[in-house]
Amino acid sequence: MDTATIISLALLFALAAALYSSVGHGGASAYLAAMAFFSVAPDTMKPTALTLNLLAAGLGAWRYSRRGLINWRLLLAFAVTAMPAAYIGGAIHLPPLYYDPLVGILLWLSAARLLWKPRRIANQAVKPPPLLVTLPAGAVLGLLAGLTGTGGGIFLSPLIILFGWEETRRTSGVVASFIFLNSVAGLFGNLASVGHLPGELPIFAGAVLAGSLFGTWLGVDRLPREWLLRCLGGVLTVAGAKLLFA
Repeated sequence: MDTATIISLALLFALAAALYSSVGHGGASAYLAAMAFFSVAPDTMKPTALTLNLLAAGLGAWRYSRRGLINWRLLLAFAVTAMPAAYIGGAIHLPPLYYDPLVGILLWLSAARLLWKPRRIANQAVKPPPLLVTLPAGAVLGLLAGLTGTGGGIFLSPLIILFGWEETRRTSGVVASFIFLNSVAGLFGNLASVGHLPGELPIFAGAVLAGSLFGTWLGVDRLPREWLLRCLGGVLTVAGAKLLFA
């Protein structure tokens, strides 16, 4: 990569990490979009996105955990089936022709619902989901995470919030941990792809960590719950646009 491309990607990664980590996400879908825009080799994109996801989500999970903002029971209810599925998905190549528009539309519908009367959603009563729902849902989300080179949080956040399974800030803690675990499983599912990591990875990692430090500070300590929902709606809108128009 030339110097201009490296600097541009590092800045985009930092901005994406700040926005996505404010709602507990790793930002993989944004990293993939940025790399696609600069014509990074496809074999490099997936492992790079997963590695940067590990950094952003790992930092988020640590900060949310320190504040007691992770519902471990809810996390395990999804992760126990998601991680094996992410491992399998990491080894599969999925043609994007049908997947991208379908998931992009679903993300936009979720964003529209979160952005419509977010105060009501933020104050809804919390009820735990049954394992009959979380176990198969976790498997589907994990498979999607491994297939797409993301952590799956872009799908889990709206699911938890819209069904009222946890309040907004603790949802971010669950999602950050979920993304970290799935990113690990996805990388192990395709260890050969690690050989395609770019030499510029330390620069990109530094940019993502800087952005994540700011984003998680906002998400853990500063943003009110309804503004967290607005940020999440914005994240889903961006991710949906990436799938529909990339």
